[in-house]
Amino acid sequence: MKKAVLVLVTAVAVIAAALIPSGRPVVAATSASGPGFGSALSAVRQLAWQTNASVNTLAVAGNTVYAGGLFTRIRQPGKAAGQGESVRTYLAAFNRTTGKPLAFAPKLNGAVWSIATSPNGRWVVVGGDFTTVNGLARKHLAMFSVATGKLVVGWHPAVAYRVSALAIGGNSVYFGGSFGRVDNTERNNVAAVTLSTGALLPWDPDADDDVYAIDLADSGRRVFIGGGFNEIQGEDHYALAMVSPTTGAPMRMPAAAAIPEPSPDCQSRVKDIDTLGSKVFVSNAGSGLGCYDGVLAADAATGKLLWQSNCLGATEAIKAIGNWLYKGSHAHDCSRDGGFKDGSGTHHLLVESTINGKLGPWHPNTDAGGTTDVGPLAFASGGNDLWVGGDFSRVNGALQQGLGRFTNAAGGAQPALPAAPKVSSTVKNKATVSFATVVDADNISLIYSLFRGTTKVASWKRNSYPWTKPVVTTFTDAKVKSGKTVSYRIQVSDGRNVRTGRAAAVKVR
Repeated sequence: MKKAVLVLVTAVAVIAAALIPSGRPVVAATSASGPGFGSALSAVRQLAWQTNASVNTLAVAGNTVYAGGLFTRIRQPGKAAGQGESVRTYLAAFNRTTGKPLAFAPKLNGAVWSIATSPNGRWVVVGGDFTTVNGLARKHLAMFSVATGKLVVGWHPAVAYRVSALAIGGNSVYFGGSFGRVDNTERNNVAAVTLSTGALLPWDPDADDDVYAIDLADSGRRVFIGGGFNEIQGEDHYALAMVSPTTGAPMRMPAAAAIPEPSPDCQSRVKDIDTLGSKVFVSNAGSGLGCYDGVLAADAATGKLLWQSNCLGATEAIKAIGNWLYKGSHAHDCSRDGGFKDGSGTHHLLVESTINGKLGPWHPNTDAGGTTDVGPLAFASGGNDLWVGGDFSRVNGALQQGLGRFTNAAGGAQPALPAAPKVSSTVKNKATVSFATVVDADNISLIYSLFRGTTKVASWKRNSYPWTKPVVTTFTDAKVKSGKTVSYRIQVSDGRNVRTGRAAAVKVR
């Protein structure tokens, strides 16, 4: 459920929906008046402060971004660890426009694993391993005022152990984790309290194992729960369930059958859930060789499967923005979806079409390290941006630990500089020119123009992907004269950025 912000809907061309995607990735339209990128966001890394350890969770309230995790310090962009650090114990807030930190600096005694903001943007609730906040008892759950940054003194539900997932709808705070009791009342791994007072609600799905993700349908009529459980209220519901927001009773969700049941060789757990409009998106991480790590989309009212992607490499974070679903993972094999094969490297940041699940035109990247060795672990968006948290130390090859930021600022990544074309002349009054495509980090479809001197002689639209070999185009120029020396160069454009390669000359036979 999107909270307190209007989701940006971008006008992009997408291929018609299919239940199970296959074939080539989605190619967004190239336009001379476009922003310079093909999805909702540019792949250009924007300035943001860093953390000294993993960011596990992110949430947005208006122009404030909240980050929680294992970190105890934050530092300026570009600074190495230990340089110019400020204390932030497991929780921090940043200006969503500038990436700079806010004064908000509560003192927690344990890690933060989940954050949610209220629909009216007034409150932020955090969950995790902590048992005190600013010296006051707060057992794994705490609330702050967005306006003042102060801890809400009279709001203190007591949860027995870690809170890993949070969502807020109306006057209810839904949360999941690894606990067995709330306010000394039995609640197995998932529960709800009131937003206004923190009083325990009768809502009780009773999951038999850990809950990692929770979200509400935008209508408020469904709650989606994901994790490593096998049962909800004693019924078989493996890893994913759709339940009543008032009673917690499970509802029929056919899409859940797309997640394979556990076996000695494969246990796939839901790691993130995101809803937008009439759809709910669910991401998984599997343990075992070739175990399901993909993403599925379902109808948020009926629970019916709309599409499923099957990339390998655990998907830890997803965020829907307009017609695009951004994905944080350690994807290394998307060949089942018509994408890159194993051996092409690890693609930690990707985008898929929300309509059919096919890979789209957005290819920034991070590295991986820390405690999970996955890379991105959490996403948040105000509608025109994407904040990325995780255990990485670099974004797009530049030093940037724990936290990254992308926006829809016009321009986007530039295409790579095209090489000088290969030219020859073996026939009188003709020259042959060939050139290879280049890669653009946030476009697939590019326009290539061939110039003879200053005269444009031809142009082509070509698709290129970071994981495939360049496409070679050959052109015969019959408008040249024998004995003349002519030069050619290639110009490539993504609709806004233009790159021109070096010239190559040939004497016409």
